Amino acid sequence: MITLPHRELGRSGLQVSVVGLGCNNFGRPGSRTASQEGTTAVIDAADDLGVTLLDTADIYGGHPGQSETYLGVALAGRRDRFVLATKFGHAQGDMGIADGATKGSRAYIRAAVADSLRRLQTDHIDLYQLHTPDPVTPIEETIGALAELVTEGTIRAFGHSNFTAEQVTEAEEAAVRLGGARFESAQNEFSLLVRDAERELLPSVRRYGLGFLPFFPLYNGLFTGKFTRTERPSDTRIMRQRPHLADTAPWDTIERYEVFCAEHGVTMLSATIGWLLAQPGLTSVIAGATGPEQLRQNAAASREWTPTADQVATISGIFA
Repeated sequence: MITLPHRELGRSGLQVSVVGLGCNNFGRPGSRTASQEGTTAVIDAADDLGVTLLDTADIYGGHPGQSETYLGVALAGRRDRFVLATKFGHAQGDMGIADGATKGSRAYIRAAVADSLRRLQTDHIDLYQLHTPDPVTPIEETIGALAELVTEGTIRAFGHSNFTAEQVTEAEEAAVRLGGARFESAQNEFSLLVRDAERELLPSVRRYGLGFLPFFPLYNGLFTGKFTRTERPSDTRIMRQRPHLADTAPWDTIERYEVFCAEHGVTMLSATIGWLLAQPGLTSVIAGATGPEQLRQNAAASREWTPTADQVATISGIFA
């Protein structure tokens, strides 16, 4: 097994690989991981490559719960070699639990975690994340319920996803008042083309010592190097589900970036992952994969190139 560099997630004590595996493709119709066999093949590759962070959610898959179910089967006999993260409480996901309780409530959380544990075939979840903010439930109730699960050993740490900077601060202040466990991670969209988080969110994340986990870090695959202004592989997520991302991409800017990569003798994938890993507070680059080769490319890219501060600044400037 290859060993990738690891970083601590916030102050949780969880050590995670600098490249993680997003599991939102598991069970998705039309992908190679639509089947259990395809999913297991990707987990086999993660095991071989030392990719230890697996990130899923209860709503992922062709139907709710399918990604977790496939993942549970694939992890049989090797669960302890991975840091397993999942999410609950997406505002637009109906898991049919807790009799309509609000999704950040204690009743909902305890019902949701029991279902995830069953599907994942495990007795604990390493990182349990609130998928989207609950505008109704007081954040103190959510934190209190999650802290109970930490005390019980059901989860090791908890995080949030899609919070604003203001909500990050509110949650931190509530945790201080409660005097117990706190959110340890934040997961938000962040890439070379989506950098809103730099203005307020990332400063808040760093201020409170949270680990940052960007989703769509490769902009749905646009920065894998497979795409050009005229070449767009049909068997990719962008072309299957989000062709508008390729249609509206700033190709003049991306082509300037291609020149930079060529001048420095690195692939676009390596340069992009290197830039991401150079961002203060960023813990792991979570990217999806529908086949072992994609995961191998991501893992190799994380080791290929470490940019200097000047190079990081130049890449940032290209996409300013």
